[in-house]
Amino acid sequence: MEDDDYFENEEFSPVKSILGLLTFSTILPINVFTSIECMTKLTWVWPLLHIFIGILAAICGFISLEILHLNVFFTSAIVYAFLMIITGYNHLDGVMDMADGVMVHGEPERKIRIMKDHSVGAGGVATLFLVAILTIAGIYNILDYHFLFGIIICEMAAKTSLLTTALMSKPLTPGIGSYFINETNLSNYFISTCLVLCIAFLLGNIVGIFGVLGAILSGIIIALIAKRNFVLANGDVLGMSNEVGRLFSLLFMACALYFI
Repeated sequence: MEDDDYFENEEFSPVKSILGLLTFSTILPINVFTSIECMTKLTWVWPLLHIFIGILAAICGFISLEILHLNVFFTSAIVYAFLMIITGYNHLDGVMDMADGVMVHGEPERKIRIMKDHSVGAGGVATLFLVAILTIAGIYNILDYHFLFGIIICEMAAKTSLLTTALMSKPLTPGIGSYFINETNLSNYFISTCLVLCIAFLLGNIVGIFGVLGAILSGIIIALIAKRNFVLANGDVLGMSNEVGRLFSLLFMACALYFI
């Protein structure tokens, strides 16, 4: 880890921090590297950065539906695959690792040891499958209502879920996740979430608000599960929160589209 470009010591730069976050969380050819301390200073901006990723995914969905005339299920699978690929499968290992840690019996120390183990158990594989298939079903549901903006909202809200978990957690050190947790405080979380809620409302009215609320609830649930099982949280926990947050956002928007 000492040789990683993210750990180079340098002065804080907002531009490099933002571009560093995008380099860290996507495969976009930005290639701006900075220290982990500098990069995580603007963790609260992360949901806003992923609006761009959501827009790209929504364009992908539009092309699949309107130009290629693929059915809604195929389009939903393509959109999910696009999101996973463009984010470099960044959080999928967190889903599997946290699930393995939660499934095993024992004290928090043992659960943490299993979570940090490089091997993957049946619980991790099954949980990843469930999260993936339910997320695809969620995308299918909102696209069935022709709500393409929902793709942008759920990708943005996924990072709000991550920040919610970070805000409620104590970091497991050492580890990259600890930097994100330490840099998330009540004031910058409040600013970030208010901005996300405003953008979600502009994109989807009350349905968009429900999408963000679903992600916030997801972040709270993941934080409580992590606290009960591990006491502390790491990058795997944040990764789980991101993926489940996207799913909960889609679930809440699907319900809002039907009932409102």
